[in-house]
Amino acid sequence: MAQPPTGSIPLAERLRPATLDDVVGQAHLLGEGKPLRLAFASGRLHSMILWGPPGVGKTTLARLMAEAFEADFIALSAVFSGVKDIREAVQKAQVARDLGRHTILFVDEVHRFNKAQQDAFLPFVEQGLLTFIGATTENPSFEVNAALLSRAAVYVLKSLDEAEQMVLFERARHTADAALAIEDAARDRLIGFADGDGRRLIGLVEQLAIAAQTAAVNPVTTEFVDQALSRNLRRFDKGGDAFYDQISAMHKSVRGSDPDAALYWLCRMLDGGADPRYIGRRLVRMASEDIGLADPRALEMTLQACAAYERLGSPEGELMLAQATVFLACAAKSNAVYTAYKAVRRFIAEDGSRPVPMHLRNAPTKLMKSMGHGDGYRYAHDEADGYAAGEQYLPDGVDAQPWYQPTDRGMEARIREKLDRLRALDRGAGKSERG
Repeated sequence: MAQPPTGSIPLAERLRPATLDDVVGQAHLLGEGKPLRLAFASGRLHSMILWGPPGVGKTTLARLMAEAFEADFIALSAVFSGVKDIREAVQKAQVARDLGRHTILFVDEVHRFNKAQQDAFLPFVEQGLLTFIGATTENPSFEVNAALLSRAAVYVLKSLDEAEQMVLFERARHTADAALAIEDAARDRLIGFADGDGRRLIGLVEQLAIAAQTAAVNPVTTEFVDQALSRNLRRFDKGGDAFYDQISAMHKSVRGSDPDAALYWLCRMLDGGADPRYIGRRLVRMASEDIGLADPRALEMTLQACAAYERLGSPEGELMLAQATVFLACAAKSNAVYTAYKAVRRFIAEDGSRPVPMHLRNAPTKLMKSMGHGDGYRYAHDEADGYAAGEQYLPDGVDAQPWYQPTDRGMEARIREKLDRLRALDRGAGKSERG
């Protein structure tokens, strides 16, 4: 069969590594004495899950393993494949075994397979008919069922660092157009767009080389990069680990009173395509969970920021989210309400369902009044200082509980003083007659 002309083969395919030494990155797995290097050298196949962000070589490693062990390679994508495809792969593996060959079944995005689909090939992995290699961008602890996970080694792949991207960039530039010069600043811009994704970096170099040849531009400048390439958003999986890691980092920066770090993570998420509305909702949560009554303005400001964003949209409304983020980071901190809320929820879950005391019950009808609903209730506004000292508001049999313990920070310091004074009045009044 005639081979396609070199120019028609995608650059990524032309640069696909032929040996382990050609792989850029993953030195923690592929260096001398490291786990995957030893796995290749051992001559013994084992099932594995390759967990890492896009474009770091998961498919390449699986293909290299098939070549190294002279195994048949069957690739499935969990996005497009189902149980029928798995059965067909098993049938091919059985034929290969009859011919004296082993089969590697590579499942890309294995986290998208449901439990039934994952269970479908598990028996054949256990029998040794297949060696399973799964690739996933999601934490396999959550996305892969326990039975499969227990039979596969998990290897964590990392995004390419700047030095590794520089190596890959030079390979891609030389292969795409050896005569093309790219200024250092333009190269750095391109690497920034790739954001640690090797496959994306190769694609960007290929696009840039074609654009430069078409426009007869040489050398390539930063301005030409911006003009020739549509601005690719940085990698940001709105439902994956990167998303939750970054929102966690932002939340902890706010809690730690570091406005610069909080603003950094906010901008990272916005730059990556996170929904500003979701960020706004998380800011509202932070206002109550980590600041609470130490500064009630926090909740007001976050709600106003969300409303302002709804009115202005992006990018103008994002400034209001930034303002709220900085305010939360700088505000006095208290989780006293959050702690009390969790304690009361826990108490109720463990306690029985107690009736409302008679004096606290509503009495909208004569019948209810005749049954004693509301009898003896002390109307606080008619008491000295507007406080019914010694009154009982918890159900019968539940002692007074100090669930809410205000801090001595911000407005909560004043709340603490007030509650201390009211509790002193309770002690002075003694228990109510009902108590």
